Amino acid sequence: MPPDEEPAQNPPQEPAQDEHAKTDAPRSKKPLIITGIIVVALAIVGFFIWFAHRNQVSTDDAYTDGNTVTMVPKVSGYVVELYVSDNTRVRRGDLLLRIDPRDYLTAVAQARAQLALAEAQLNSARDALQVARVQYPAQLESARAQQRAASAQLALARASYDRQHQVDRRATTQESIDSSTNQQQGATASLETAQAQLAIAQLAPEQVRVAVSTVAEREASLQSAQAQLDQANLNLSYTQVRAPSDGFITMRSIQQGDFASAGQVMFLIVTPDVWITANFKESQIGRMRPGDKVAIKVDAYSGFRLEGHVQSIQYGSGARFSAFPAENATGNFVKIVQRVPVKIVIDRGLDPNRPLPIGLSVSPVVYFR
Repeated sequence: MPPDEEPAQNPPQEPAQDEHAKTDAPRSKKPLIITGIIVVALAIVGFFIWFAHRNQVSTDDAYTDGNTVTMVPKVSGYVVELYVSDNTRVRRGDLLLRIDPRDYLTAVAQARAQLALAEAQLNSARDALQVARVQYPAQLESARAQQRAASAQLALARASYDRQHQVDRRATTQESIDSSTNQQQGATASLETAQAQLAIAQLAPEQVRVAVSTVAEREASLQSAQAQLDQANLNLSYTQVRAPSDGFITMRSIQQGDFASAGQVMFLIVTPDVWITANFKESQIGRMRPGDKVAIKVDAYSGFRLEGHVQSIQYGSGARFSAFPAENATGNFVKIVQRVPVKIVIDRGLDPNRPLPIGLSVSPVVYFR
């Protein structure tokens, strides 16, 4: 080896020794401790959340509900006066609109005339009944008296006839014989006439009953005429449409001058009574009872809260009363969590400056007792 060259030096071994030292050193337990603390903290928080909410259920499938009155006219006609507009507040008994009453005034006048005619006919029938109760019995007695007189005349005529035909022809004349014969025949005819008149007069009870029936018929006609007058007055009153309850006018589809047909929907009246219809899952109503307190948050007003209570739970799920209820017996049944409507009555918190139209979304929380 030349003197100028130095022997090659081996690479230093210290880094290798450091790596072995690092590998053999114990790992830090700090991350595990932090993870454990976080898990315990989350468990504690979860327990407190569960403990705080164990006696309450909530749903976001809820909305304000209320009564609506459909206003339809009972009579047809042109709207001559309209006193309300959209969203107008009305009180019970307020006049809302007026329909042209002239046709119905004419009907009232005709009904009054028919009533007056029926009253006159009834009075005439009653007078005829009074006459019949006196006249027909008197005619019966007169017919009986005429029959007795005719019988007496016939007896006298027969006696005269017998005398004229039994005496010797030389003691009488042919004229006397013919006269007695004529008298007997005339008396016989008079008796037959009296008997016929008596037969007619004996119908006096039936004739009185006919007069009584006529009076009853006229009384029925009078009642019918009175009913027609009442109906005409009622139809006339229907030309003035009044509010059946307090509320607000909505969905107005009638204008002044329009022709309103009987049964046509003119507008709706939303009553001030408002409640909550909440559709809870069937798994949420197991502990729910009427009277449970409810806290209600209205989506339309941030921070606005209402207080109420459960009034009732519907006896049937919403799917059961739908237009096309599920047929679970068809063999392809799939279990779906049903929702049951719950009626919640608002007890306090309503603000006149914050109206609650029906259909607003709300979030009720029911607290079990």
